[in-house]
Amino acid sequence: MKTIIHKAEDRGFANHGWLQANHSFSFASWYNPEKVHFGALRVLNDDIIAPKMGFGTHPHDNMEIITIPLKGVLKHRDNMGDDWIPVVPGEVQVMSAGTGVQHSEINGSIDEYLSLFQIWIIPEERSVKPRYDQKTFSEDDRKGKLQTLVTSFKDEDESSLKIHQDAKLSRIDLKEGQSFTYDVKSKDHGVYVMNISGGVSILDINLSTRDALGISETSDFEINATEDSELLFIEVPMISL
Repeated sequence: MKTIIHKAEDRGFANHGWLQANHSFSFASWYNPEKVHFGALRVLNDDIIAPKMGFGTHPHDNMEIITIPLKGVLKHRDNMGDDWIPVVPGEVQVMSAGTGVQHSEINGSIDEYLSLFQIWIIPEERSVKPRYDQKTFSEDDRKGKLQTLVTSFKDEDESSLKIHQDAKLSRIDLKEGQSFTYDVKSKDHGVYVMNISGGVSILDINLSTRDALGISETSDFEINATEDSELLFIEVPMISL
Protein backbone atom coordinates (compact mmCIF):
# COMPACT_ATOMS: atom_id res chain seq x y z
CA MET A 1 0.00 0.00 0.00
CA LYS A 2 1.17 3.51 -0.83
CA THR A 3 -0.08 6.75 0.71
CA ILE A 4 0.54 10.42 0.08
CA ILE A 5 -0.71 13.12 2.46
CA HIS A 6 -1.77 16.54 1.20
CA LYS A 7 -2.49 18.86 4.13
CA ALA A 8 -4.92 21.69 3.49
CA GLU A 9 -2.37 24.37 4.35
CA ASP A 10 0.16 22.96 1.86
CA ARG A 11 -2.06 23.48 -1.16
CA GLY A 12 -1.31 26.16 -3.72
CA PHE A 13 -3.24 29.38 -3.14
CA ALA A 14 -4.13 32.25 -5.44
CA ASN A 15 -5.95 35.41 -4.36
CA HIS A 16 -7.47 37.09 -7.40
CA GLY A 17 -9.74 39.35 -5.36
CA TRP A 18 -12.98 37.98 -6.79
CA LEU A 19 -11.58 34.42 -6.63
CA GLN A 20 -9.90 32.63 -3.73
CA ALA A 21 -8.46 29.43 -5.20
CA ASN A 22 -6.82 26.48 -3.44
CA HIS A 23 -4.99 24.03 -5.72
CA SER A 24 -4.36 20.42 -4.67
CA PHE A 25 -2.29 19.97 -7.86
CA SER A 26 -0.17 22.28 -10.00
CA PHE A 27 -2.41 24.77 -11.75
CA ALA A 28 -1.99 28.06 -13.62
CA SER A 29 0.91 30.00 -12.05
CA TRP A 30 1.32 27.60 -9.11
CA TYR A 31 3.66 24.70 -9.81
CA ASN A 32 4.90 21.99 -7.48
CA PRO A 33 6.76 19.13 -9.22
CA GLU A 34 5.61 16.74 -6.47
CA LYS A 35 1.95 17.69 -6.98
CA VAL A 36 1.24 17.47 -10.69
CA HIS A 37 -1.36 14.71 -10.62
CA PHE A 38 -2.61 11.61 -8.79
CA GLY A 39 -3.01 9.01 -11.49
CA ALA A 40 -5.64 10.27 -13.93
CA LEU A 41 -6.70 13.00 -11.49
CA ARG A 42 -5.10 16.17 -12.83
CA VAL A 43 -6.89 19.03 -11.02
CA LEU A 44 -8.77 19.50 -7.77
CA ASN A 45 -9.48 23.17 -7.19
CA ASP A 46 -11.31 24.41 -4.11
CA ASP A 47 -12.68 27.79 -5.19
CA ILE A 48 -14.57 30.61 -3.49
CA ILE A 49 -16.07 33.07 -5.99
CA ALA A 50 -17.45 36.51 -5.14
CA PRO A 51 -21.09 37.43 -5.93
CA LYS A 52 -21.78 38.18 -9.60
CA MET A 53 -18.21 37.24 -10.57
CA GLY A 54 -16.81 34.25 -12.44
CA PHE A 55 -14.88 32.84 -15.36
CA GLY A 56 -15.55 34.40 -18.77
CA THR A 57 -15.81 32.32 -21.91
CA HIS A 58 -12.75 30.10 -22.31
CA PRO A 59 -11.86 26.85 -24.10
CA HIS A 60 -11.16 23.28 -22.96
CA ASP A 61 -10.39 20.11 -24.85
CA ASN A 62 -9.70 16.46 -24.05
CA MET A 63 -10.52 16.66 -20.36
CA GLU A 64 -13.35 15.33 -18.18
CA ILE A 65 -14.46 18.21 -15.95
CA ILE A 66 -16.60 17.69 -12.85
CA THR A 67 -17.94 20.53 -10.71
CA ILE A 68 -19.44 20.05 -7.24
CA PRO A 69 -21.03 23.18 -5.71
CA LEU A 70 -20.82 23.22 -1.91
CA LYS A 71 -22.52 26.55 -1.19
CA GLY A 72 -24.29 29.14 -3.33
CA VAL A 73 -25.39 28.87 -6.95
CA LEU A 74 -23.22 28.27 -10.02
CA LYS A 75 -24.46 29.29 -13.47
CA HIS A 76 -23.07 27.55 -16.57
CA ARG A 77 -23.14 28.59 -20.23
CA ASP A 78 -21.48 26.88 -23.20
CA ASN A 79 -21.42 26.71 -26.98
CA MET A 80 -23.40 23.44 -26.97
CA GLY A 81 -26.65 25.30 -26.35
CA ASP A 82 -26.68 25.39 -22.54
CA ASP A 83 -27.56 28.95 -21.49
CA TRP A 84 -26.89 29.96 -17.88
CA ILE A 85 -28.04 26.70 -16.32
CA PRO A 86 -28.03 26.87 -12.49
CA VAL A 87 -26.13 24.22 -10.54
CA VAL A 88 -26.68 24.20 -6.77
CA PRO A 89 -25.43 22.19 -3.76
CA GLY A 90 -26.74 18.65 -4.04
CA GLU A 91 -26.15 18.70 -7.78
CA VAL A 92 -23.06 17.61 -9.71
CA GLN A 93 -22.06 18.85 -13.15
CA VAL A 94 -19.97 16.96 -15.73
CA MET A 95 -18.56 18.16 -19.02
CA SER A 96 -16.58 16.11 -21.53
CA ALA A 97 -14.49 18.68 -23.37
CA GLY A 98 -13.43 16.22 -26.08
CA THR A 99 -12.71 17.88 -29.43
CA GLY A 100 -13.23 21.29 -27.86
CA VAL A 101 -15.80 23.35 -25.98
CA GLN A 102 -16.20 26.98 -24.93
CA HIS A 103 -17.91 27.74 -21.63
CA SER A 104 -18.44 30.33 -18.89
CA GLU A 105 -18.97 29.75 -15.17
CA ILE A 106 -20.24 32.50 -12.86
CA ASN A 107 -21.58 33.01 -9.37
CA GLY A 108 -25.32 33.30 -9.97
CA SER A 109 -25.98 35.17 -6.73
CA ILE A 110 -25.83 38.95 -6.23
CA ASP A 111 -24.98 38.70 -2.51
CA GLU A 112 -23.74 35.20 -1.61
CA TYR A 113 -20.29 33.71 -2.16
CA LEU A 114 -20.04 30.53 -4.23
CA SER A 115 -17.95 27.62 -2.94
CA LEU A 116 -17.17 24.66 -5.18
CA PHE A 117 -14.78 21.89 -6.13
CA GLN A 118 -13.68 21.68 -9.75
CA ILE A 119 -12.09 18.38 -10.76
CA TRP A 120 -10.28 17.53 -13.99
CA ILE A 121 -9.74 13.90 -14.96
CA ILE A 122 -7.60 12.85 -17.91
CA PRO A 123 -9.80 10.85 -20.33
CA GLU A 124 -9.05 7.40 -21.68
CA GLU A 125 -10.53 8.42 -25.05
CA ARG A 126 -9.43 11.57 -26.86
CA SER A 127 -11.34 13.75 -29.31
CA VAL A 128 -14.80 12.53 -28.29
CA LYS A 129 -17.89 14.58 -29.03
CA PRO A 130 -18.26 17.26 -26.32
CA ARG A 131 -21.18 16.81 -23.95
CA TYR A 132 -22.73 18.30 -20.80
CA ASP A 133 -24.83 16.79 -18.03
CA GLN A 134 -25.85 17.39 -14.43
CA LYS A 135 -27.77 15.47 -11.81
CA THR A 136 -29.25 15.94 -8.33
CA PHE A 137 -28.11 13.66 -5.50
CA SER A 138 -30.00 13.45 -2.20
CA GLU A 139 -28.04 14.21 0.96
CA ASP A 140 -29.94 11.41 2.74
CA ASP A 141 -28.45 8.86 0.33
CA ARG A 142 -24.92 9.46 1.61
CA LYS A 143 -25.55 9.37 5.35
CA GLY A 144 -23.41 6.50 6.59
CA LYS A 145 -23.24 4.90 3.13
CA LEU A 146 -21.42 5.46 -0.12
CA GLN A 147 -23.20 7.59 -2.72
CA THR A 148 -21.82 7.19 -6.24
CA LEU A 149 -21.78 10.41 -8.27
CA VAL A 150 -19.75 9.73 -11.40
CA THR A 151 -18.61 6.57 -13.22
CA SER A 152 -17.36 5.52 -16.65
CA PHE A 153 -19.64 5.16 -19.66
CA LYS A 154 -18.52 1.53 -19.58
CA ASP A 155 -19.77 1.05 -16.01
CA GLU A 156 -23.20 -0.54 -15.56
CA ASP A 157 -24.27 1.91 -12.83
CA GLU A 158 -27.20 3.79 -14.38
CA SER A 159 -27.75 6.14 -11.43
CA SER A 160 -24.49 8.07 -11.85
CA LEU A 161 -23.22 10.74 -14.21
CA LYS A 162 -20.84 9.46 -16.89
CA ILE A 163 -17.34 10.36 -18.10
CA HIS A 164 -14.81 8.92 -20.55
CA GLN A 165 -12.51 7.36 -17.95
CA ASP A 166 -12.60 4.28 -15.70
CA ALA A 167 -13.03 6.51 -12.65
CA LYS A 168 -15.48 6.70 -9.77
CA LEU A 169 -16.43 9.75 -7.73
CA SER A 170 -18.45 9.24 -4.57
CA ARG A 171 -19.34 10.85 -1.25
CA ILE A 172 -20.20 9.75 2.25
CA ASP A 173 -21.25 11.61 5.42
CA LEU A 174 -20.19 9.95 8.68
CA LYS A 175 -21.24 10.67 12.22
CA GLU A 176 -18.60 10.82 14.95
CA GLY A 177 -17.64 7.25 15.86
CA GLN A 178 -18.85 5.71 12.60
CA SER A 179 -16.55 3.58 10.43
CA PHE A 180 -16.66 2.68 6.76
CA THR A 181 -14.59 0.38 4.57
CA TYR A 182 -13.93 1.61 1.04
CA ASP A 183 -13.46 -1.16 -1.54
CA VAL A 184 -11.21 -0.20 -4.45
CA LYS A 185 -12.58 -1.46 -7.78
CA SER A 186 -9.22 -2.39 -9.32
CA LYS A 187 -5.66 -3.10 -8.19
CA ASP A 188 -4.56 -0.60 -10.85
CA HIS A 189 -6.58 2.19 -9.24
CA GLY A 190 -5.85 4.67 -6.50
CA VAL A 191 -8.25 6.72 -4.38
CA TYR A 192 -7.80 10.39 -3.55
CA VAL A 193 -9.76 11.09 -0.37
CA MET A 194 -10.70 14.72 0.26
CA ASN A 195 -12.01 15.39 3.74
CA ILE A 196 -14.54 18.11 2.96
CA SER A 197 -15.22 18.82 6.62
CA GLY A 198 -14.78 17.27 10.05
CA GLY A 199 -12.13 14.83 11.17
CA VAL A 200 -11.30 11.25 10.22
CA SER A 201 -8.58 8.68 10.73
CA ILE A 202 -7.44 6.53 7.80
CA LEU A 203 -4.59 4.04 8.29
CA ASP A 204 -3.77 5.86 11.56
CA ILE A 205 -3.41 9.12 9.61
CA ASN A 206 -5.57 11.93 10.96
CA LEU A 207 -7.24 14.23 8.44
CA SER A 208 -8.83 17.56 9.32
CA THR A 209 -11.06 19.74 7.15
CA ARG A 210 -9.75 19.96 3.55
CA ASP A 211 -6.86 17.57 4.22
CA ALA A 212 -6.49 14.86 1.57
CA LEU A 213 -4.92 11.42 1.36
CA GLY A 214 -3.96 9.51 -1.79
CA ILE A 215 -4.08 5.73 -1.39
CA SER A 216 -2.94 3.15 -3.94
CA GLU A 217 -1.79 -0.48 -4.23
CA THR A 218 -4.51 -1.82 -1.93
CA SER A 219 -7.90 -3.50 -2.29
CA ASP A 220 -9.60 -1.58 0.55
CA PHE A 221 -9.09 0.74 3.50
CA GLU A 222 -11.08 1.77 6.57
CA ILE A 223 -12.19 5.26 7.55
CA ASN A 224 -12.97 6.11 11.18
CA ALA A 225 -14.78 9.38 11.88
CA THR A 226 -13.34 11.23 14.88
CA GLU A 227 -16.07 13.86 14.45
CA ASP A 228 -18.99 14.42 12.09
CA SER A 229 -17.41 14.41 8.63
CA GLU A 230 -18.11 14.74 4.91
CA LEU A 231 -15.81 12.91 2.50
CA LEU A 232 -15.24 12.95 -1.26
CA PHE A 233 -13.58 9.93 -2.93
CA ILE A 234 -11.98 10.26 -6.37
CA GLU A 235 -10.94 6.82 -7.63
CA VAL A 236 -8.84 6.82 -10.80
CA PRO A 237 -6.46 4.59 -12.77
CA MET A 238 -2.87 5.22 -11.63
CA ILE A 239 -1.59 6.27 -15.02
CA SER A 240 1.71 8.06 -15.61
CA LEU A 241 1.96 11.40 -17.40
